[in-house]
Amino acid sequence: MMNVYTSGGRLSCLLFLMLAATLLPLQAKESPFIAGEKIVYKIFYNWNFIWLSAGEVRFEVKDEGELYHIEVTGQTYSSYEWFYKVRDKFHTYLDKKTLLPKLYIRDIHEGSYVHYEKIVFDYNEKVIHSMTGKSVQNTKYTRLSLQDDIHDLISTLYHLRTLDRNLIKSKALIPFKMILDNELYNLQINCENESKISVKESGTYQTLNCITEVIAGNMFRKNTTLKINVADDDNKLPVLIESPLSVGSVKAILKSYEKLKYPFTSKY
Repeated sequence: MMNVYTSGGRLSCLLFLMLAATLLPLQAKESPFIAGEKIVYKIFYNWNFIWLSAGEVRFEVKDEGELYHIEVTGQTYSSYEWFYKVRDKFHTYLDKKTLLPKLYIRDIHEGSYVHYEKIVFDYNEKVIHSMTGKSVQNTKYTRLSLQDDIHDLISTLYHLRTLDRNLIKSKALIPFKMILDNELYNLQINCENESKISVKESGTYQTLNCITEVIAGNMFRKNTTLKINVADDDNKLPVLIESPLSVGSVKAILKSYEKLKYPFTSKY
């Protein structure tokens, strides 16, 4: 089971944590995505047995010469902002040849919580330079050792989509590495079986069903598990993610997609 927890940041970070749970360790393979790919997830929050349509998280791959620029935007719907307002932005720059991250920027505005993070991956010196704080002008510097095949939150989502589906279906506990809030995590995932599921507002899919465990804290309850349904084709997109929270529960569904590299054969 995977163990991961983050302080601060709710809507976007929660989705990224859940998505990261579906992704596995890297092998040097062809990129599973292309410039122009756009993916949108719709977020629902359950409170007192009522499901509220809370917001969306959008992922877009841009071409920056020798780099892929992954831009991610998370925000709540205006109808939800009486309860909790989110305006988040993430950027990851990946080397096209290795799919390793070069630069990661996270700019969070969620309710009264604000957070800025910039990570530079220096492969020559084997060092991670991390600047974190409440704004670009107010950050604290942290220097960390750069381990092999370690990824930020966003690069994990793209870099690790390269895995062969046969490995995912092996039902083994498979490890991967990620940096989050200046902590280095050695994580693992278990995908237990396959099934056909119908996703509201999205469609019917053949999926791989994965289950992960998270560390209890101000976001997740003790002994919480995340349930993730991953599309069973070469795109390997999560189509449904569900989890209890410390208060209520949340789910994310695949709402729309554009310019996928491979045919979306898992969708009926």
